[in-house]
Amino acid sequence: MSESNEALEYINEMARTRGYVLPYHKRMAEADMDALKAANNLVKAVYTDQRRLTKQMKELIFITSLTVLRASHGQIASHIKVGLDVGLTKEEILEAIEIMLPECGVVTFQHGFEVWADVCGVKGIEPTVAVHDDSK
Repeated sequence: MSESNEALEYINEMARTRGYVLPYHKRMAEADMDALKAANNLVKAVYTDQRRLTKQMKELIFITSLTVLRASHGQIASHIKVGLDVGLTKEEILEAIEIMLPECGVVTFQHGFEVWADVCGVKGIEPTVAVHDDSK
């Protein structure tokens, strides 16, 4: 089997197991399969292999910890999508993100909330009175 076929098969298996593949996984598969396999084995041991925590609990932990770390939009979104796929409701995910407010503050909460709103299709309600637009 060629290296590129092995890498593709490995990435496909990661996608089947995790429900997502991040951009760095794809690049590592091409650049350094040994390192990717070592990192993935750690993830298998603590995340994808079934142990004591349910898949739903693990996804909530991932979503909140990635939000606290201010991870990329795509990384948080991938775990929100997996969370929804494994049976979490969008309200349960939002509640987990809201738990961060007292300990981590509004800025951290907003980071996770914006990703959640994008993934869940929450558009927001626009005021009908004139307001100053600070988003620019």
